[in-house]
Amino acid sequence: MSPPLLKKHGSKRERSWTGHAFFSGGFRPFFLFGALFAIVAIALWLADLLGYSSLNTQLAPAYWHKHEMLFGYTSAVIAGFLFTAVPNWTGRFPVVGWPLIAIFILWVAGRVAMLLGDGVNYGIAASVDAAFLPVLGIVISREIIAGANWRNLRVLAPVLMMGLANIWFHFDMVNGGQGAAPIRLGFSSVLVLLMLIGGRVIPSFTRNWLARREPGKMPKPFDRYDTITVAASAIGLAFWTAIDSAPLLGAVFSVLGVAHIVRLGRWAGLRTLSNPLLLVLHIFYAFVPIGFLTLAAGMLMGSSAINTGALHVFGIGAAGGMTLAVMMRASMGHTGRSLAADRILNVVMVAVFFSVTLRLIGAIWPQLDWAITGSALAWIAAFGLFTFRVGPWLIAPRAGR
Repeated sequence: MSPPLLKKHGSKRERSWTGHAFFSGGFRPFFLFGALFAIVAIALWLADLLGYSSLNTQLAPAYWHKHEMLFGYTSAVIAGFLFTAVPNWTGRFPVVGWPLIAIFILWVAGRVAMLLGDGVNYGIAASVDAAFLPVLGIVISREIIAGANWRNLRVLAPVLMMGLANIWFHFDMVNGGQGAAPIRLGFSSVLVLLMLIGGRVIPSFTRNWLARREPGKMPKPFDRYDTITVAASAIGLAFWTAIDSAPLLGAVFSVLGVAHIVRLGRWAGLRTLSNPLLLVLHIFYAFVPIGFLTLAAGMLMGSSAINTGALHVFGIGAAGGMTLAVMMRASMGHTGRSLAADRILNVVMVAVFFSVTLRLIGAIWPQLDWAITGSALAWIAAFGLFTFRVGPWLIAPRAGR
C-alpha cells in the first residue's frame, strides 16, 4: 500500500529542515544508535559476567542489563519505527530537525545517566531515563490526534504502559526491590506492541509481495480472530505481571501459544521462502508463541530456569529479531534501497537465531556457561554486521538525491 499524500499539517520547521540528512527522519538516529547501544550494552554485561571488568553503575549488573536492553535498546527502536510509520498513517509531515534532535538527546542522556556510578544521585539519573518514553508518547499522541487517525491510538497504549513500567522499575529500585514485576510489565508492553504492529505489517507486506507472484494462499488481514487473540494475550500478560508464575496461568499461556501459532499460519509465511527479508518477519514473530509455550512449560513444571529462558525467547527472539528485521526493511525503503537482503544481512538474521537458541540452552542448563557467552557474542555479531551494512545508509542522504 502506498503512503497517503502528505496533508498540509506540521510546523514550518518540520517542512523546512535543511540540516544533515541524519536528522531528516527519526529512523536514522534511533536505529543506528539503538544498534550501537545493543552492542555496547551486551559487551559491557558480558565483560562483567566473565570477570574482565566491573560495571560501575548504581544498579547491580544483572538489573542494569535487564533494564537497558528493555528500556534502553527497545525504546530506541520503537521511537525510530513510530517516527517513521506515524507520518504514513496520518499523512502529516514527519518530526525532523531540532525537535527530533532534542528527543534523541533525551534518549542518549538516559543511557549515560544509567551508566553513571555513585557520583550522581540515583533519583536524578532515574528521572532523566524515565522521561523519554512519556515524551515520546506525547509527541506521537499529538501527531495521531492532529491527523485524526483515531484507530492508531491503540498503538500508544503499550508505549505509555512501557513508560509506566520504567517509572515503576526505578521506584522499586529506590525502595529496595528487584524490579521483577516492572520488568514483566515492560516485556508485556513490548509483546503487545509486537502483536499489534506484527499483525498489521507482516500480512500486509506478504500480501503486497505475493500479489505479484503466482496465485495461491494469501494472508488474512487483521480481523476478529486477531483482535480476540491480542486482547486475550494482553489480559494473560497482565496477570503474569501481577502474579509471576502459577500452574493455571501456565495453562492459559499454552492456549495463547497455540492461538498465536494459528495466527501466524494465517499469514501464508511458507510462500515467502524465496524472500529472506520477508521470511524473517514470520520466523521471528514465531518466537511470540514459542515464548508463551516456554513460559507455560516453566510454570507447569515449577522451573524458574525455564521461565528465565522464556524471557530471553521474548527478548532476543521476538523483540530482538523483529526489531532487527523491521530496521533493515525500513532503512532500505526510506533510504532508496531495494527491498532485498544480501549475504551480510542474511548472516545478521542467522546470528540472532543462534543467539536466542544458545541463551535458552544457557538458561535451562546454567552450568553450560559457554552457551550464555556464545549467545552474547552472536548478538554482538548480529548488531555489528547490521551497523556495518546499514549504518552508512542511515548517515547518507537518500539514494538518488
